[in-house]
Amino acid sequence: MAQADPRRHEDETAASMLEALFADAPIGLYLLDPQLRVVRVNTATPALQDPAASDLAGRAVRDLYDMVDAEALERRLREVLDTGVPLRERIVQARLRSDPGRAHHFEVTALRLDNPDGAVLGVAVTAVDVTERERSRARARVLDAVRRRVGRTQDPVVTGEEFVGAVVPGFADIAVVEVVDAVIRGDEPPLAPLPPGTPLMRTSFRSSRPCPPQAHPVGDVRRLPSPTPFTQALTDLRPRVVPLHADEPWMPVDAPRTDAMRSSRSHSLLVVPMALRDAALGLISLYRTEESPPFDDHDRRLAVELAAHTALCVDNARRYVREHTLAAMVQRRLLPRSPETHASLETAYLSVTGADPGAWYDTIALSGARTALVVGNVSGRGLEAAAAMGQLRTVVRALAAFDLAPDELLARLHDTAAGLASERARLPVGDPLRRERLDADCAYAVHEPLTGTCVMAAAGRLAPVVVRPDRTVTVPDTPSGPRLGTAGDSPFAAVTFSVPHGSLLVFTSNPALTAYLAEHSQPLRAAPDFDDRPLQELCDTLVYELPDSLGAGDAAVIVARTRSFAAGEFATWRLDPDPTAVAVARGRARRQLTAWNIDEETAFHTQVIVSELVTNAVRYGAPPIELRLIHDRTLTCEVSDSGSAAPHLRYARTADEGGRGLFIAAQLAQSWGTRYTPDGKTVWTEQALPARQD
Repeated sequence: MAQADPRRHEDETAASMLEALFADAPIGLYLLDPQLRVVRVNTATPALQDPAASDLAGRAVRDLYDMVDAEALERRLREVLDTGVPLRERIVQARLRSDPGRAHHFEVTALRLDNPDGAVLGVAVTAVDVTERERSRARARVLDAVRRRVGRTQDPVVTGEEFVGAVVPGFADIAVVEVVDAVIRGDEPPLAPLPPGTPLMRTSFRSSRPCPPQAHPVGDVRRLPSPTPFTQALTDLRPRVVPLHADEPWMPVDAPRTDAMRSSRSHSLLVVPMALRDAALGLISLYRTEESPPFDDHDRRLAVELAAHTALCVDNARRYVREHTLAAMVQRRLLPRSPETHASLETAYLSVTGADPGAWYDTIALSGARTALVVGNVSGRGLEAAAAMGQLRTVVRALAAFDLAPDELLARLHDTAAGLASERARLPVGDPLRRERLDADCAYAVHEPLTGTCVMAAAGRLAPVVVRPDRTVTVPDTPSGPRLGTAGDSPFAAVTFSVPHGSLLVFTSNPALTAYLAEHSQPLRAAPDFDDRPLQELCDTLVYELPDSLGAGDAAVIVARTRSFAAGEFATWRLDPDPTAVAVARGRARRQLTAWNIDEETAFHTQVIVSELVTNAVRYGAPPIELRLIHDRTLTCEVSDSGSAAPHLRYARTADEGGRGLFIAAQLAQSWGTRYTPDGKTVWTEQALPARQD
């Protein structure tokens, strides 16, 4: 019996396998000659829906399909013929005769065929329909893009812009986001069904085509005509895939949208409500145009996920807007409306937008024609920061009434802030406020016009910018004390610097803004040019030149311009430490009040006050003794001595011969007090004066 030829058996096996592949393989197989013409195809080839395999022989491969980029495929196949390097798993798009409206995706692999002598016979090509796989991947990419890019800000409008940027053109050719107008303002969204006539704002629009037609411009607020697929989606909170035929019955109800859809050649609409807990926040409208495939159920399910994520981001932004609005309102209520100044110090505030609700400014009129200037910034955000700011500002004003030195006042304020921080730390474990620290920066300065100086202390790295009349710009070297409320007992230090007539002081709660103004601000260097113009004009000019990253809206800012105190508006006398000083003081005061044209009643009361204060200084104080009268917004009487004993009110008994002096002075004056200096103390009174007639 003859033995079988193994080589012949292999050839027969290979031929049988090849025939089986071309007859039953579930993938497309093509044999192409060196000119890329069809030699043979298998019956599973997608092109064989209608013609027979014999009808395709000899035809160019580009004739089999309506390929999206036939030239690119032919170029790669010729590279395989020329180099012998296989083409592996290349994705190609083509349209089939059985489904001409949608491009299918094929994974193509091409191998060069050589005979034993090395001659090139052609190319073997396999094609696998991976349309659903690629569509699933595309949908996953869109979902990932929306999750990564949408919700990066706390602005409902920007959230819409992020969404349309993530879905066009990867998922839709046109995307529109409309949000309930009340939600934009931070209000609670209405429950579905959306009440008729509820206005929506078009927050964003994007198209894959340049200059696309729009039914309404972005930013437009309108009520949706009803009934349409848009209003229906906001009624039952269900998405809808709507074919856009020319004769849809709802189209005449909303003519502007209909015209825009026709102009853009849209053929498929996917409208999805943005809903959260049965509340309607807005609407997403997605369109596909021209050759793009219509939306299907897979797209609808994906759109629901996209809308749910976007709705959550819009609601988070709404909550932030609401808290921001409330914090800004609280801040506006807590901050002073207008500066409290003397004739010797003109001040103005730069507008604060509420971007930093913990920032505050203040000016406080003090005795002796002095003015306190305060800026500060509490850590944190929202209502809690605004509330803490209000607490600290109130404490500052209360302490200022005691005429404390700046360093001593900050030491007391530091204790108060530490107490507030301790209270916060004792909140229940579940309270999120417990995890937020409470500390603050603060600068407290006192301008003394009679000496042309400013005394200041700071908690944190706050310092003013000083522009002198010769246009020199400096930042005083102010020692930085510990931040208010932080651990540690480091003392605060005060620094004194000169501010001659015509100087400008700029206090900010933002050290970066202070540094910018000191180094780069041209309007600040030109401040002396504004000497005879309203200070608010300089404030506006400063704001105009600030970069966006250092906007004045993120800081509390005080701009103050010093004026010289007229020499004729105050008088100072040194008195001898003996009883005759009382009569001398009364006589000098009487003559000075006459020169100021003070009315008789006020002049008499002032002489009584002078007598009592000088008597106390002679009896209980220590030399030198000094009397000063200041004619400003009030009439101030000050008696200074080097004693440390503090005077105090007491109610004298009927038989007592003394003890009524300070009580009498307090009854005649509008206010009174004592302030201490390194050299002693000053007892002062203030009396109201009629408004000056300029």
